Amino acid sequence: MPDMAALVVLNRARLWHKHGMVKSAARSGRARKPLDAARLDELALAYVARFATSRAKLARYLARKLGESDWTDPADPATACEAVVAKMERLGFVDDRHYAAMRGAAMTRRGLGVRRVKAQLWVDGIDAADSGEAVEAAEGAALSAALGFARRRRFGPYAAAAATDPAQRERQVAAFARAGHSLALARRILAAAPGDLAALDEEAGLD
Repeated sequence: MPDMAALVVLNRARLWHKHGMVKSAARSGRARKPLDAARLDELALAYVARFATSRAKLARYLARKLGESDWTDPADPATACEAVVAKMERLGFVDDRHYAAMRGAAMTRRGLGVRRVKAQLWVDGIDAADSGEAVEAAEGAALSAALGFARRRRFGPYAAAAATDPAQRERQVAAFARAGHSLALARRILAAAPGDLAALDEEAGLD
C-alpha cells in the first residue's frame, strides 16, 4: 500500500489530469508529448537510476511528468503512477527506510541537527515507521553534528576570539537553531572558550 504522502501526490495527479491539463497547455502554447504507462515506467527507471529517492518524491516526479504531457493510455493516470511506484519499491529501487538513513546521515555530516533531519524526511514523504531509525541516529549524533556546524561557522571553541557582544551571541544561537540544533546545545557550545575543545570533542567521540 502506498504511504499517505504518495497518495496525496497521486490524487493530485488524477485531478490535474481531469481538470488542469488543457488549461496548462493553452497557457504554455507548447506541444505536449504523449505519455502512456510504458513510457511512465521508463521515466521512473531512469529517475531511480540517477537519484536516491523516496516513494513520495518519485510519485511527485511522475505526477509532474503527467502534468507536462498528454496522457494517451486507457488506464487512469494516477493509478498507473501508483503501480509504477509500487513496482520500483518491489524491485528494490525505492526503499524509504534506507533512503531516510542515508539522508539523515548526510545531513548530520553537514552539521545539521535533529529538527532539520525530521523536517527534511517529512518533506520527502517518509512516514514515522521508516524515519524512526534515522531520527534516532540523528539524536545520537546531535553533539557531533552541532560541533561540526560550529567548526564550519567558526563559532565557540572554533572562533578566533570570544564573542563578547550579547547581540552577536544571540545571532549565533539563532544560526544554530536554523540548522536544527537545540538552543541548550547551541549555548553550551558557544560557552566554550576559543580553543577549548577537549571536553566537547571527547564527549562527542571526535578525534
